[in-house]
Amino acid sequence: MERYSPQDIESKWQKKWEEGKVYKTEADASRPKYYALEMFPYPSGNLHMGHVRNYAIGDVMARYKTMEGFNVLHPMGFDSFGMPAENAAIKHGVKPADWTYSNIENMEKQQKKLGLSYDWDREVKTCDPSYYKWTQWLFELFYKRGLAYKKKASVNWCDTCGTVLANEQVIDGKCWRCDHEVHKKDLSQWFLKITDYADVLLKDLDKLKGWPERVKTMQDNWIGRSEGLEFNLEAPELGTSIAAYTTRPDTVYGITFLALAAEHPLVDKICENNPKAEAIQAFVKRTRNQSEIERTSSESEKEGIFTGAYCINPFNGNKVQIWVTNYVLADYGTGAVIGVPSEDSRDWMFATKYDIPKIITLQPRDHELKLEEMTEAYTDKDGVLVNSAEFTGLDIKEAMKGIMDKAEKEGFGKRRVNFRLRDWLISRQRYWGAPIPVINCPHCGEVLVPEKDLPVMLPEDVSFDQGSLSPLASSESFVHCKCPKCGADATRETDTMDTFICSSWYYLRYTDPHNDKEPFAKDKVNYWAPVDQYIGGIEHAILHLLYSRFFTKVLHDAGLVDFDEPFTNLLTQG
Repeated sequence: MERYSPQDIESKWQKKWEEGKVYKTEADASRPKYYALEMFPYPSGNLHMGHVRNYAIGDVMARYKTMEGFNVLHPMGFDSFGMPAENAAIKHGVKPADWTYSNIENMEKQQKKLGLSYDWDREVKTCDPSYYKWTQWLFELFYKRGLAYKKKASVNWCDTCGTVLANEQVIDGKCWRCDHEVHKKDLSQWFLKITDYADVLLKDLDKLKGWPERVKTMQDNWIGRSEGLEFNLEAPELGTSIAAYTTRPDTVYGITFLALAAEHPLVDKICENNPKAEAIQAFVKRTRNQSEIERTSSESEKEGIFTGAYCINPFNGNKVQIWVTNYVLADYGTGAVIGVPSEDSRDWMFATKYDIPKIITLQPRDHELKLEEMTEAYTDKDGVLVNSAEFTGLDIKEAMKGIMDKAEKEGFGKRRVNFRLRDWLISRQRYWGAPIPVINCPHCGEVLVPEKDLPVMLPEDVSFDQGSLSPLASSESFVHCKCPKCGADATRETDTMDTFICSSWYYLRYTDPHNDKEPFAKDKVNYWAPVDQYIGGIEHAILHLLYSRFFTKVLHDAGLVDFDEPFTNLLTQG
C-alpha cells in the first residue's frame, strides 16, 4: 500500500482549490448569508499557535455553515501598519514597507498551507494606499461631523517607541507594545469624540446577546457612567471659584478638603506669591511623571501637599483646605474632588495621614457614631444624615435629591452625568501609519485635504532619528504644500493615525474590497454585515471591540450602513 504523504496530498488539493476559486464568494439573494470572521493578524513574520487556534475555529464555523446551505463570507487580511515595522526598519536598515510586505507574503503561504477556506480575492492590507485612502476619508467624515478635533493635552508618552499612547494602551503604567515605563508629556494632539457616544455604547451592550458577559462587563466598567452633582466652591483669596464633581451629594456637609489634580489650571495661580510654591511645583512635576495606573490604583500610596489656600463650602460656609494630590486626574470630572473623610475610605486615610479634620455626616440607623471611636470611614450606603442642616435625619436617597435641588435652586450647582471614558487620542508621532489628512494654513487654519487628493501618501525621504518628534516632519517634500483653499504656502500634519483606526472598519471593507469610489457600497455592506460570528482574543475586549462599535455607530448615523453594531456574536478564545 502506498504511504500517505500529507505534504503531497494537501498541496495537490490546495492548488486545485486556489485555481478553481472554490472559496470565492458573491452575493446570492437565494440563500441566507453568513459572515464568519477571525481578527486579522499583524504581519510579524510567522504564524504562531495562537493564530492557528483562532483560524481553525473560524474555519470550522465557515465550513459548517456552508454545508448547512448558507452563503458564507470568510475573508482574511493584515493589520499591517504599526511600530514593529518601523522599529525593524531602524534596526535593520530596511524600509518598513519592504519588511511588512515580505512578512505578509510569508504568512499568506503559511495560511494557505493550513488549508483555510478564505476568499483571498477579498484580502485587505491596511498599509496599502488603496485601503488607507479610505481610512483618511473616514477621518474626514468624522471631522465634518464634529467628531475629530485637536487640542493640547497631557498625554501618555513612551520614550522607547517615541510616540503617544491612548489610555487603553497603557497597561500597569507600561507601554502595551514594548512594556517600558510611560510618562506624561504636553503635546498638541488629535482626538476622536468617542465620549459623544458614551451613553449609546453603554446602553446598546444590552443588544449584544451573543457576546460573553465578561466582555460586556469590561466595556461597561471602562465607559464608567456615573450620576452626581457638579457645584462651585468660592475661593475669595484666589479671586475665582472651583468646580467639583461628586457622586455622593449626601456627604457634602462633611467636606474638609478639596483635592486638585496636579494638572489643574488653578495650581499655577495658587503658586503666585506663595511661599510654598517651590515645594508645590516639585510635587506637581513628580506626580505628572507617574502613570495613570500608579495614581489611581487602590494599592498605590495617596500623596498630597497643602497649598495654604482655602475655598468655601457653599452648603454651610465652612472653610475647606485646598490640596494638590497624586490621585486626582485632570480629565475626570472637573479635576477637583471633594474630600469627605468620614464617608470615604481613601479620604479617611488621606486625612489621617495629613491630620485633616473629619466631620461625621452619615451614621447607621441603629447606633450613633463617635469620631474618637472610629478607626475607618463609614462607607455603608444605608443610614441617616447628621450635621447636615435641614437634611439631618433624612435617609441617603431622600437627602441626595434635596441637596441637589438646593444646589440648583441657589445657583451654585447642577446635576450631571459623568463618564470614565475619555476621548480617543489618535495622534502618533510615527512614520508607519496612515497620515492625518490635514493641512495647516497660516490664513485658513486647519484645512482638510480635498477628497480628490486622497490618499496622502507616505513619503520615502524620511529620517528615523529618535531625536525628531515625527519622522514625517523630516521630509521636506511631504511637509511643504499649498493650501487647497487660498493657495498660500502651508504645511501638512505630520502625525499619523493610531493603528486601531485601521482595524475599526476593516470588517466593512471586506464586503467591497476593490471599490475605488467609496470605502464600500451600501448595498454590499448591508447584504453581508454585520458580522455573524467574530472570533478573537479577550485582550481586545476594550480597545478594538469598543472602537469598532464606535465606528459602526458613527457610520450608521451618517447613513453609510443600516446596522449599528458590528459583531452579532463574539467568541473570545484563550
